[in-house]
Amino acid sequence: MDNPTFRLSHHDSEAGRLVLAADALDFDNAEQHLMAFCQLIDAKVTEKQTDADLLSWLIDFEGVPFMLRAEHYSASVWLERLGAEGDEELTFLNTWLSKQLG
Repeated sequence: MDNPTFRLSHHDSEAGRLVLAADALDFDNAEQHLMAFCQLIDAKVTEKQTDADLLSWLIDFEGVPFMLRAEHYSASVWLERLGAEGDEELTFLNTWLSKQLG
Protein backbone atom coordinates (compact mmCIF):
# COMPACT_ATOMS: atom_id res chain seq x y z
CA MET A 1 0.00 0.00 0.00
CA ASP A 2 1.79 3.09 -1.23
CA ASN A 3 -0.79 5.83 -0.84
CA PRO A 4 -3.74 5.37 1.54
CA THR A 5 -7.03 6.67 0.21
CA PHE A 6 -9.38 8.56 2.49
CA ARG A 7 -12.92 9.85 2.03
CA LEU A 8 -14.63 12.28 4.33
CA SER A 9 -17.41 10.52 6.17
CA HIS A 10 -18.79 13.18 8.51
CA HIS A 11 -17.97 16.08 10.81
CA ASP A 12 -19.73 16.01 14.17
CA SER A 13 -19.12 19.50 15.51
CA GLU A 14 -20.99 18.83 18.78
CA ALA A 15 -18.81 15.83 19.61
CA GLY A 16 -15.69 17.49 18.19
CA ARG A 17 -14.97 14.70 15.73
CA LEU A 18 -14.00 14.47 12.06
CA VAL A 19 -14.42 10.97 10.59
CA LEU A 20 -12.87 9.61 7.41
CA ALA A 21 -13.43 6.31 5.66
CA ALA A 22 -10.34 4.35 4.70
CA ASP A 23 -11.55 1.32 2.74
CA ALA A 24 -8.16 -0.38 2.47
CA LEU A 25 -7.45 -0.04 6.21
CA ASP A 26 -6.63 -3.26 8.02
CA PHE A 27 -4.73 -4.22 11.14
CA ASP A 28 -1.41 -4.54 9.31
CA ASN A 29 -1.47 -1.15 7.57
CA ALA A 30 -3.31 1.02 10.13
CA GLU A 31 -0.11 2.76 11.23
CA GLN A 32 0.68 3.62 7.59
CA HIS A 33 -2.77 5.16 7.25
CA LEU A 34 -2.33 7.32 10.34
CA MET A 35 1.14 8.42 9.27
CA ALA A 36 -0.14 9.32 5.80
CA PHE A 37 -2.96 11.34 7.35
CA CYS A 38 -0.53 13.19 9.61
CA GLN A 39 1.63 14.02 6.61
CA LEU A 40 -1.40 15.16 4.65
CA ILE A 41 -2.45 17.67 7.30
CA ASP A 42 1.12 18.44 8.46
CA ALA A 43 0.54 17.28 12.02
CA LYS A 44 3.19 16.15 14.50
CA VAL A 45 2.81 12.85 16.34
CA THR A 46 3.61 13.21 20.04
CA GLU A 47 2.50 9.84 21.45
CA LYS A 48 1.33 6.46 20.10
CA GLN A 49 -0.74 3.67 21.61
CA THR A 50 -1.80 0.42 19.95
CA ASP A 51 -4.54 -1.79 21.33
CA ALA A 52 -6.03 -4.98 19.87
CA ASP A 53 -8.31 -3.22 17.39
CA LEU A 54 -7.59 0.48 17.83
CA LEU A 55 -4.64 2.77 17.23
CA SER A 56 -4.69 6.02 19.21
CA TRP A 57 -2.18 8.76 18.54
CA LEU A 58 -1.85 12.07 20.29
CA ILE A 59 -1.00 14.62 17.62
CA ASP A 60 -0.37 18.34 17.40
CA PHE A 61 -2.10 20.24 14.60
CA GLU A 62 -1.50 23.99 14.46
CA GLY A 63 -0.54 24.03 18.14
CA VAL A 64 -3.71 22.22 19.25
CA PRO A 65 -3.62 18.65 20.62
CA PHE A 66 -5.94 16.09 19.03
CA MET A 67 -6.48 12.37 19.36
CA LEU A 68 -6.16 10.59 16.02
CA ARG A 69 -7.62 7.08 15.95
CA ALA A 70 -7.89 4.23 13.47
CA GLU A 71 -10.08 1.16 13.77
CA HIS A 72 -9.71 -1.56 11.17
CA TYR A 73 -13.11 -3.18 11.89
CA SER A 74 -14.96 -0.05 10.75
CA ALA A 75 -12.25 0.92 8.21
CA SER A 76 -12.28 4.41 9.65
CA VAL A 77 -9.91 7.08 10.86
CA TRP A 78 -11.09 9.91 13.04
CA LEU A 79 -9.74 13.03 14.65
CA GLU A 80 -11.11 14.08 18.06
CA ARG A 81 -10.61 17.33 19.88
CA LEU A 82 -9.36 17.15 23.43
CA GLY A 83 -11.16 19.58 25.68
CA ALA A 84 -12.62 22.88 24.50
CA GLU A 85 -10.01 23.74 21.87
CA GLY A 86 -10.04 22.46 18.32
CA ASP A 87 -13.45 23.35 16.88
CA GLU A 88 -12.04 25.92 14.45
CA GLU A 89 -9.31 23.52 13.34
CA LEU A 90 -11.78 20.68 12.75
CA THR A 91 -14.05 22.97 10.73
CA PHE A 92 -11.05 24.12 8.70
CA LEU A 93 -9.90 20.53 8.12
CA ASN A 94 -13.37 19.44 7.08
CA THR A 95 -13.49 22.18 4.42
CA TRP A 96 -9.88 21.75 3.32
CA LEU A 97 -10.03 17.94 3.15
CA SER A 98 -13.26 18.02 1.15
CA LYS A 99 -11.28 19.91 -1.53
CA GLN A 100 -8.11 17.80 -1.20
CA LEU A 101 -9.82 14.43 -1.20
CA GLY A 102 -12.33 15.35 -3.90
